[in-house]
Amino acid sequence: MAYCRICGKYECKEHSMFLGKVRSITNFSGSSPPEVFVGKWNYPNVYVGILSPEEYGNTKIMSSAEEWHDKRLGIRDVVNLRNKLIYGRTQNNIRKVLNGSKFMSVLQEVAMTSKSVASEFFLKKPISRNDEKENRVPLIANAAPVESVKLQENPKVEKKVDYLINDVDVKSREALFELEGAGIDTSSMIKLLSAGLLGMKKNRKLVPTRWSITAVDDTLSNKKIDKIKYFPEISEYLVFHDEYVGNHYEILLIPRYWSFEVVEISIKSSGIWRDHETIFKRKKYAESVTGAYYANRLAVTEYLEKIGKQASVFIFREVRPEYYAPLGVGILRETTRSAFKKEGKKFGNLKEALEDIQTRLRTPIGRYLRESFLMKEMQQKSLNDF
Repeated sequence: MAYCRICGKYECKEHSMFLGKVRSITNFSGSSPPEVFVGKWNYPNVYVGILSPEEYGNTKIMSSAEEWHDKRLGIRDVVNLRNKLIYGRTQNNIRKVLNGSKFMSVLQEVAMTSKSVASEFFLKKPISRNDEKENRVPLIANAAPVESVKLQENPKVEKKVDYLINDVDVKSREALFELEGAGIDTSSMIKLLSAGLLGMKKNRKLVPTRWSITAVDDTLSNKKIDKIKYFPEISEYLVFHDEYVGNHYEILLIPRYWSFEVVEISIKSSGIWRDHETIFKRKKYAESVTGAYYANRLAVTEYLEKIGKQASVFIFREVRPEYYAPLGVGILRETTRSAFKKEGKKFGNLKEALEDIQTRLRTPIGRYLRESFLMKEMQQKSLNDF
């Protein structure tokens, strides 16, 4: 059995049921959630494929971080769902997205729709375990080289999606803004960008899924920040919180001009990750917090845009031992969004806000504050109490 892909223990029996096994099938049919996946290994000649189970119907829950969070599914539930999916894939150069191959045509049709779509797969070899690690996306366990795929029904495509896919003169950035304005969800935008369906014709290419996730979160939130900087500041300290599968978030909004920081601490490993930005735009990638930084920032800017205010934002993420298998940054975006759906607690000063946050954290809040660039910048005397 070797090492468990979920918890890292040698010959783990607890999670052995989750591990993909070689299966001798060369043909199967089912409804893709829909989900497409573009890897980053061996870029620019990457693995690209469609994920589908061997069952029909509405399978969206197998792929949707939004539904996992809304239904409060546990890690075991999600991994069980993910292990039903088969990743029928081929290797393709990112620039050959418009080469007219039948497989790429079907993959793009799957990426266009937001509803499950029935497909039939013909495989070259039996299914095997996928050993490529992509921690920003949920488990993709069962990989198989695909001979061909054909759709068994016409995919349903939103009018705005269809319009922008066929408009080869609009930049991908502007296309994302239009899609958001039309109410297209974040996950759908990520698929469209990843499958090379957005942007000017000469620039269209496959984008590794983990890169497209960050690109969408970053692009949408940056536009909102440009507006937020002209809003009046909030008048009180606000605290929001939420937790999902061992990811505990405390979000502190401070009456001050726009700035943003994420500090993450793992209880199990004692690891610490932090990134920040000031009133000036961030120019470098958030190498420490990585994709979660941009997912959190999108959720924060959505809230500030909604209330028409600006603030300095401090995000405390406590990664608890219960989070034993990564489910991708989508769940972190949804957990942050969920925090803002509740009424925030109001405080007259920073000390009271931090005391409230500490009541829900297992980690001493001083560990977060010592790592914080923004807190040091503010130089509040009350921080000495922590």
